[in-house]
Amino acid sequence: MRALFAGFTTRGKSFLAAGAAAGAFGLGLGERALLSIGIVLVVLPLLAVLATSRARYRIRCTRRVSPARVSAGRSATVTLRLDNVSRLPTGLLLAEDSLPYSLGTRPRFVLERIEQGGWRELTYPILSGARGKFTVGPLQVRVADTFGLVELTRSFATHSTLVVTPPVIPLPAGPLAGNWRGEGGGRTRIAAAAGEDDIIPRPYRDGDELRRVHWRSTARHGELMVRREEQRWRNRAVLLLDTRTRAHSGPGAGSSFEFAASAVASIGVHLARAGMDGQLITDQGPVSAPGSFEDTLLDSLAVIKQSRGRNLAHGLDQVAGGTGGLFLVVAGRLSAEEPRPLAAARRDARPAMALLLAVSSWTPPAPDRRPVDLAEVDTAAGTLRAAGWRVATVTADSSLPVIWNQLRQAAELPGYVDDPASPERGRAGAGR
Repeated sequence: MRALFAGFTTRGKSFLAAGAAAGAFGLGLGERALLSIGIVLVVLPLLAVLATSRARYRIRCTRRVSPARVSAGRSATVTLRLDNVSRLPTGLLLAEDSLPYSLGTRPRFVLERIEQGGWRELTYPILSGARGKFTVGPLQVRVADTFGLVELTRSFATHSTLVVTPPVIPLPAGPLAGNWRGEGGGRTRIAAAAGEDDIIPRPYRDGDELRRVHWRSTARHGELMVRREEQRWRNRAVLLLDTRTRAHSGPGAGSSFEFAASAVASIGVHLARAGMDGQLITDQGPVSAPGSFEDTLLDSLAVIKQSRGRNLAHGLDQVAGGTGGLFLVVAGRLSAEEPRPLAAARRDARPAMALLLAVSSWTPPAPDRRPVDLAEVDTAAGTLRAAGWRVATVTADSSLPVIWNQLRQAAELPGYVDDPASPERGRAGAGR
């Protein structure tokens, strides 16, 4: 009852006050007409409460967000459906959906009425300039009577989740180098380092064709063994993101850290859609979640935060203990001692690439000033190139598609993986 009376509008409260006063004076003065008016003024708001509360609990709400995951700066559409499952038509409905502040103002809708068994569909766009995982909803509906005496609020339990990822920038299309995917002449020599660990013939499994049985291994092991050279092979990519607060600079969405997250998201999506599997690792260790490589990568980068780490050692330990494949690093500011352990993390002649950020270029307001840490970046790049890495130095005005195209073309040069001593290594470095 307390909640019901709290729903009276100013007009409804005025009717109650006037009715009570008229009734009191009518009784005191013995005026039956004045008493009747007072009773009407009191009863009308009470009847409005009963009618409105009846319609209030007979509305069903369903919702969806499409798409449920978007890049920062792109919009999604929220669709709400209100069904009247009562036997009576509703009164005036005022609908307001709940949104986090970063997604904009709360959308409001006015519905005249919903007939018995009827429904109404409401849609509105949402746009976020910052990544994150946001809860959209629940919907609040204020049910008002025809006379505007009562306004009751109902909050539905249903809500939706919107995942806003870092901006995913399309990268230049084109086939990856054969030594990335386990194809071509270098496949046999690098399979153990860059592919799945399936070096010896494996046991027979239901569904394998008998023509693939390796009879010599079968005789040796005493069970059916299948030839390795006819097994399906798939490459992997390991992406290392430097999340250390001390390694980045710049404000908000325009910081070097946000650029690094966008670079990892763009490259990871590009590789996943090219058929590669992979894993995301930070300086704090591996990032794992259920789902495919692309889903895990984007969902993790949507909520990733900067860390208090001092160096990349923990993340590099995880890389060293894993399987081979493409190794790609997006690193912020590196101290004089850090390039050497990073260079040593490339093992077994695996393809290795690094995007080294000149983080001072993200610090305003000096866009025309030479980054003070560019010499340090050049020194780190030289150390990595000497260890067989492909390196690009990145500033705030760099274009990620251009940088990626340089790295990709360099990786396709002969001798990159199969011949670590090839002189082509020195001429294939990605320019700044």
